[in-house]
Parts: sequence; structure tokens; C-alpha cells
Amino acid sequence: MTDLKRRRFLTASALGGAATLAMPAVARAEDTVQWRMQALWDGGTTPFEFEKKFVERVAELTDGKFDIKLFSAGQLVPANQAFDAVRSGAFQMMKTFDGYEAGKIPSFAFTSTIPFGFPDADQYEAWFYELGGLDMAREAYGKAGLTYVAPTVYGEEPMHSTVKIESIADMAGKKGRFVGLASAVMGDLGVAVTPMATAEVYSGLEKGLIDFADRGDLTANYEAGLAEVAKFIILPGVHQPTTATSYVANSAAYDALPDNYKAALAVAAREISGSLRQRIIVQNSQVLDKYREQGVEVVYLDPADVAEARSKAVDSWKVAAKEDPLATKIVDSQIDFMQSLGLI
Repeated sequence: MTDLKRRRFLTASALGGAATLAMPAVARAEDTVQWRMQALWDGGTTPFEFEKKFVERVAELTDGKFDIKLFSAGQLVPANQAFDAVRSGAFQMMKTFDGYEAGKIPSFAFTSTIPFGFPDADQYEAWFYELGGLDMAREAYGKAGLTYVAPTVYGEEPMHSTVKIESIADMAGKKGRFVGLASAVMGDLGVAVTPMATAEVYSGLEKGLIDFADRGDLTANYEAGLAEVAKFIILPGVHQPTTATSYVANSAAYDALPDNYKAALAVAAREISGSLRQRIIVQNSQVLDKYREQGVEVVYLDPADVAEARSKAVDSWKVAAKEDPLATKIVDSQIDFMQSLGLI
């Protein structure tokens, strides 16, 4: 090979290499990406079945090239270790309830649920997608070294009671099991809040250790047998009127995804949010009949009573923000929206 041909060959090779480096997203988009994700729920539950739909939809949107292997709650690590496990890269994604970490990150108290807050799940989801809530949630997780992908938003969790409660005032002085921000808000309303693990709620009600309790959604609570030990259901579930669980990813893994894979996560997450919410609406109507068949009375609180308590809860929200700038920004944004909706 002559010197001239050699120089042309080397130049062509260099240009080819540069072109390859200039198009990493295109190259990566052709690769199969494999992630592991731990769900928030046990296998066989309705929410877990919808997480199956989520990973299937992500695969469908990427022609099968973005493969997320799903694990049920605790299958990879205990639920209370998932936050650190995803952050460290032990696996790439989790479904979580932000309120679990609200003690460390005050903003999370308001990206998970707001006691006496939005009574309609569409209102809460609108705050995320239309009023900057999504960006604020991402900012909160970014400070923790994680990437917030999207919420799954659905409706209330009920209160199950061994005594008849017909007003917010009736709750004062009674022993109630609540967690997270609800503990503070209900405590400010005079409830004798009793910490208790979810698995202990049945026995707590049965033994009289608590008078009423938050536990889970109506169907899950029915399956756990609460109709046997609590003959009253109090609605709406003012302690958790709407709920947001969260898809959260390891930041390094997320940043390495091509844009179309990131879009697939976002699209699938929003679809699942709506479809799970609609399924729960149907399930709630069906399971309430089953409760009634077992002699459970469903008590509905007066909307005016709830609205009055919501105004009182505002002070509790502000205290829970702990003067954290981002948490305060989130609370103020939510209060502004509630005022515009006529809720406050």
C-alpha cells in the first residue's frame, strides 16, 4: 500500500469511528436493555397484575427490546430497603410509596397522599401533569440520587372501625392506626394515634387495641378479613382521599436509556395509572356489597364536615413541610390548586 493510500485508509477509518461516537443514541436504541423492577405489592393482588401490564406495555412500545423483569414486594430486598437498593444499582427500578421516606425527605409527604386533600384522583393527577407536580417530584428524587419516572394515581383508602363514627368530631379521643402524614393530621384533630404494622391491624381491631384504622384499599382489606372484626366502614377515607404510588429508577440506568425507551416508560406509566384507577372504582362498588352481606355498615361523612376539617388540616400540612423549601413549594402549589377548585 502506498503512503497516499495508507493515509486515505487511516482518514476513512478515523471518520468512521467519529461517526460511530457521534451517534450513541442511535446505536443504543438498537440494543436490548434488561432491567429488574421490584413492585410495591404482593403477587396475585390487583395492583401487581397491573405492574405486569406495565412491563408488557413497555416491551410492546419498544418492539420487545426493553425487557423489565418484574418481582413482587420483598422478592429482591425487603420493602424498606428498596430505596437504597435502587439508588446503589442493585436493581434498576422500583414501585414505591413516597410517604415511606417522608421522614427523611419532607416533599415525599405530599407526592404520595395529602390527608383531607384532593378528594378526586383526577384532581391529584392533574396537579402532577398540568401544574408542575411531576417536575417537583423529580427534583425531590434527584436530590436523593434517583429518578422519578411517573405516578400511579388512584382513589381513597377507607377507615374500618369497631365503633360508629359519623363525623370528624367523633374521631377525637378514639384510638386510630394511621401512618405517615396522616398520623400528624389525625393527631391534630384529636385522634389518639397508635403506630401499628399493616399485618397487625386485624388483631389490633379484634383485641380492642385500636378503635379504627387505615390499612389498604377496600378489596385488599376485605381479603384480609376486616369485615370479621370491624362492623363499620367510614367513607370517604379522609386520611388518604387520593393516593399516588411511584415508578422510580436508578439515575445512571435511566440516563443511559435512549429517548424512545424513556418515552415508553412515561407512556406505559400514564396508561396504567388510568386503567388501574378504573379497575379499583369497579372493584370498590362490588366489594362494598360483600361487606354489607357480612353485616358491615357503610357510614358516609358529611361533605361540609370534611371541607371544614380540610381547612384545619392546612396548618398541619405546613408544619409537615418542616420549612423545607421544596416541600413548601409543593404544599403552596397544591393549596393554590385546591383553592381554585373551591375545596379550600
